[in-house]
Amino acid sequence: MTIDRAWLPDASFNLLYACLVLATFVILERGIMYLWFTLCRRRIAQAIRSGGAEAALELPTTNPIGRAIREFVTQQQKEHMTRNRAEDVSAALFLDVDGRVQARLWILDTVVTAAPLLGLLGTILGIMETFSALSSGGISDPAAVSRGIATALLATAIGIGTALFGLLGHNVLHRAADHLIEGVKSLLLQTTIAP
Repeated sequence: MTIDRAWLPDASFNLLYACLVLATFVILERGIMYLWFTLCRRRIAQAIRSGGAEAALELPTTNPIGRAIREFVTQQQKEHMTRNRAEDVSAALFLDVDGRVQARLWILDTVVTAAPLLGLLGTILGIMETFSALSSGGISDPAAVSRGIATALLATAIGIGTALFGLLGHNVLHRAADHLIEGVKSLLLQTTIAP
């Protein structure tokens, strides 16, 4: 009983294309979200500079940063909390915002790791298929063998290209996320009401 393995190289190509589409989607989605979060953070910082911590009570709650700052100021006024309690509340709110900002970056990390391996798998499967054809029919057309190996090596090139694209996107987004999170930390510190 022989197993038809001709579809395996095509499956690895399809997985690589899916990784490329997924990386592109995550990069675009996170880029748009970071732009929106940055604009919201700037508006919030401007409102706090002009109106103090109480201005945070008027912030819109349509974004996680505004919700976190508003919740922090509200809890401080409501509970007359100690300094330690304020730090705990701000840390909890910070972690919530950080989780929302960092969401889906793990997908890019996975694509960066998996794409070269999928490309290598496609190359190996393609070369195995070429050698299988050679063993069954002999070397009747050297050009066909060259085309088969070239197609197999294309999988490695697509895998490395996908990984480089994902790595570039991941690094840019990770840097933007760090900058955004530092801004949120600064806003939380600015709205801390001294006991």
